[in-house]
Amino acid sequence: MNKNFVVIFCLFFSLTHSIAREFHVSITGNDDNVGTANAPFRTINWAAKKAKAGDTVTVHAGTYREWVNPVFGGTSNIKRILYRAAPDEQVFVKGSEVANNWQLVNGNVWKLTLPNSYFGNYNPYQDTIYADWFNAKGRVHHTGEVYLNGKSLYEVETLKKVELPKPLTDATDQAGSLFTWYCESKNGFTTIWANFQGKNPNKELTEINVRSTCFYPAQTGINYLTVRGFHFSQAATQFAPPTAEQNGAVGPHWAKGWIIENNIISDSKCSGISLGKEGSTGQNFGVNKRLKSGFQYQLEVVFKAIQIGWNRESIGSHIVRNNTIYNCEQAGIVGHLGCVFSEIYNNHIYNIYTKKQFAGDEMAGIKLHAALDVAIHNNRIHDNGTMGIWMDWQCQGTRISSNLLYRNTLDIMSEVNHGPFVVDNNILLSPEGFFDFSEGTAFAHNLITGKTIHKSVLNRYTPYHFPHSTQLAGTATIVGGDTRFYNNIFASINTESKKIINEEANAAGNNDRGGAFGLDLYNIYSPSLQAYLDSLKKENNVYVVTFAKVKQPVWAAGNVYWGEAKPFIYEKNTVQDCTFKAKVEVEERGNEVYLHLKMDKSFTKASTQLITTDLLGMPRIADAPFENPDGSYLRIDQDYLGKPRNPNTPKSGPFEFLTDGEQVIKVW
Repeated sequence: MNKNFVVIFCLFFSLTHSIAREFHVSITGNDDNVGTANAPFRTINWAAKKAKAGDTVTVHAGTYREWVNPVFGGTSNIKRILYRAAPDEQVFVKGSEVANNWQLVNGNVWKLTLPNSYFGNYNPYQDTIYADWFNAKGRVHHTGEVYLNGKSLYEVETLKKVELPKPLTDATDQAGSLFTWYCESKNGFTTIWANFQGKNPNKELTEINVRSTCFYPAQTGINYLTVRGFHFSQAATQFAPPTAEQNGAVGPHWAKGWIIENNIISDSKCSGISLGKEGSTGQNFGVNKRLKSGFQYQLEVVFKAIQIGWNRESIGSHIVRNNTIYNCEQAGIVGHLGCVFSEIYNNHIYNIYTKKQFAGDEMAGIKLHAALDVAIHNNRIHDNGTMGIWMDWQCQGTRISSNLLYRNTLDIMSEVNHGPFVVDNNILLSPEGFFDFSEGTAFAHNLITGKTIHKSVLNRYTPYHFPHSTQLAGTATIVGGDTRFYNNIFASINTESKKIINEEANAAGNNDRGGAFGLDLYNIYSPSLQAYLDSLKKENNVYVVTFAKVKQPVWAAGNVYWGEAKPFIYEKNTVQDCTFKAKVEVEERGNEVYLHLKMDKSFTKASTQLITTDLLGMPRIADAPFENPDGSYLRIDQDYLGKPRNPNTPKSGPFEFLTDGEQVIKVW
């Protein structure tokens, strides 16, 4: 064969196979087609078997009842695989099937009996929720659900409670909790009984779960996918603690470089989007092995993850933006380890944990462990029966900025982190503003109307890292303090604060837990680092931490306190007006949100300065500077709306242009 011909043929083959392709999917298509616009495939999964790096899968309007299991990934940020809903078309991907063969039992009660073979290798009415840090409240819960016209019913533990339902006192929707269901599986069949409150399920859209997820690779390492414009719903997801594989309705499953954007994710049994770990590093060993505490197994997970390649080159760096997430009973976005170096912004997260049939330590609008160099900004998080944002373990290099949180039980929780970690320009309007069970955090330019709680945690040694790396630098307990508060406004609006129970915190046996407006609880903290060090006992020329009442220092300046809010006792140049009653009200106009504010002139009198890396210094334990997640120098020189701040005397609170008196500001 002519050598020139071989060279030309190989070059032609290489060029033709590097050209990006577009595959089309339609509910009127056929998987025997070639996947063009005129001859589309029928299923997204079939297209996923064809799509390679650089290709696009365009899905046209309709409902697709399948688990999309991508088998190929992209190779880089510029050569990724794009899965998208066709522009201006509504595409639903559901973990459920329509169920319309219900039989009337009596009154409002109907039953549906199906052979177990109907469910294939996964039956969510046999799969019970079982995990570390999961609280079943003394009963069995299944991953399955029953849906009537898109709304999930409430599982109960006996058939009698289907026949004679009573409102669930913890549920946000009392009337909705009267729609109940119960299931049994035996003799090769699964039977579901449901109370549809007078509706005929065979004449309504009635659905049951059959799949554990909607868009989630079975294999790890499927990198560089973009998932855009879908409505994912009704996934029978399992509870996702940090010591087990964390699945969600959507998630990369231990990969790098995903972009999840412009989607709607709703009605996941547990979590909406997962940026979590995989299963080989541990799978609920706390409840399965019972040899060590869950805390110890979680610590082991971190070391095992490093062994299998948990690093910037292989894992994380995801973008989650412009999504709407609601009606999930654990978390809107959950993650451990797999969330590192990611950016989460412009998401609308609400109605998380509102049914409250089970509980656990993983419930939040956004719940992340090991959030290293994560940017969480410009999200709207509200009406959750739990925390808005919960940063738990190893939050380092992360910045939580310009988020709007309201009508949650608690807005921000920081638990056993060593920092550095920045919380700035946020609007926190819930009954509990923040829980600070960490050290090395900087709070700057926030508006906080609820109570605050501060606490040391001396019974857990949690990791800290070398800056901007997954490599461990050490472990330490949380002594308390080493916190910065600059240029915030504390306004005691939410005087009827809800009680939040944290059994883990109470078990620590510390006496510094409580709730107050402002920084009043910091009266037990040191005025300086030297004062703290002098309070420690010295043994063999080594400073050792004691259980003395004196904690690490707190730095506070430029803060404004209104009403019941009180400053830190060592804070200088305090601006405090106990008589002024601020007004901070949320008005929702469709998809837009406005703040109605009434301000006092005192907020203009605070002695402030621009918040920078140099000003904030370095946390004592982590010994790393306060920087942006990308490692660049930190300058908080823009406000909540992105407007420039006065570089010499920036105003306290999240808005640079505020004036005294009443005003209305669009914040979403």
